Amino acid sequence: MSYKSHNDRELTDLLKSDDRLAYTEIYNRYHAALYIHAFKRLQSREECKDIVHELFTVLWIKRQEIDFKTTLSGYLYTSVRNKIFDLLAKQKLKVSYTQSIQQFAETGLVTTDHLVRQNQLKALIDQEIANLPERTRQIFELSRKKFLSHQEIAKELDLSEQTVKSTVNNALKVLRIKFGSLLFLSL
Repeated sequence: MSYKSHNDRELTDLLKSDDRLAYTEIYNRYHAALYIHAFKRLQSREECKDIVHELFTVLWIKRQEIDFKTTLSGYLYTSVRNKIFDLLAKQKLKVSYTQSIQQFAETGLVTTDHLVRQNQLKALIDQEIANLPERTRQIFELSRKKFLSHQEIAKELDLSEQTVKSTVNNALKVLRIKFGSLLFLSL
């Protein structure tokens, strides 16, 4: 069955019913255009690849939850635009945070500004953790905030240890994409 003949509405309906081929067709149809759209604004190949890859990862993970209030293309382009805005805001925060660390290293003084930035970064990280799918977030928080082992989490949630391990690793990958090395400094 050729998915190229399906319109976007049909593809989104198929996507919501877990059709991987519909997802593949959506990816093939839009990934290059979304990359170009992002590149016009960011001028960074790696960041654009990351944004588009993350968008399609979230699209698959949240396929049944997403409410396409506009067209599929409208949803995708708006998502890319929002991810670009998020990235630019985070880059600005990273620069500010880095300057604060540099100032501290040079002067040896802890400033209120530094503490504010630290709180802002923590809030961003908490927000991104809250944006994870519910089950992933639950497992991640048990691991990182309550310091339970994979075995303890598996027992508590009636899951296999491998499921817990892969879920934590996947959550870390998503967060690593968003925050890079700053995530590990704060966690």
